[in-house]
Amino acid sequence: MTYIQGHYYHIYNRGCNKEKIFFCEDNYYYLLKKMKMSFQDCGANVIAYCLMPNHYHLLVQQLTEKELSKWLRKIFVGYSQAINKQQNRSGTLFESRPKHIEIDKEEYLSHLMWYIHTNPASAGIVAKPEQWKFSNYLECIGKRNGKLFDKDFIHFRYGSYSEYEHFINNYQCNQSFEKEIRDYLID
Repeated sequence: MTYIQGHYYHIYNRGCNKEKIFFCEDNYYYLLKKMKMSFQDCGANVIAYCLMPNHYHLLVQQLTEKELSKWLRKIFVGYSQAINKQQNRSGTLFESRPKHIEIDKEEYLSHLMWYIHTNPASAGIVAKPEQWKFSNYLECIGKRNGKLFDKDFIHFRYGSYSEYEHFINNYQCNQSFEKEIRDYLID
């Protein structure tokens, strides 16, 4: 699929058979380093990300006509090869190619930000989103500097870091909207 300039996309994938894709902290750092070193080359803004033990979520905005899919292929194929070597395994690490959904409604964009950043707490891995260091939530609330982060997005949409933190802590989704948005999320 061609990514359209100016549009937002939820990009996600999980481990084959829902198995782990990160086996130690260094694995998370390795993938983040690959992403940080190359995301600007693909003409995209990373708005939100969360790396979970068996899946990941990215919210990106395509800024140019460059092929975002080439960047995704480069970082995730390289990551898979490194993990296979490290874990002395072979075969596929991921369930499939990265999946993506165009975010075409403003309310979905806000819900997706909340969903991505609260995913570790919702899964019971941590008690609060700020305790999970493998997302850019801490950057979005002004408590950590990072390169995979668009501070202008937070300031434009939410006004300030503290307003974004307030949004995350107080957001409530009504049940009918929750059913409608399931297409934008991964189980």
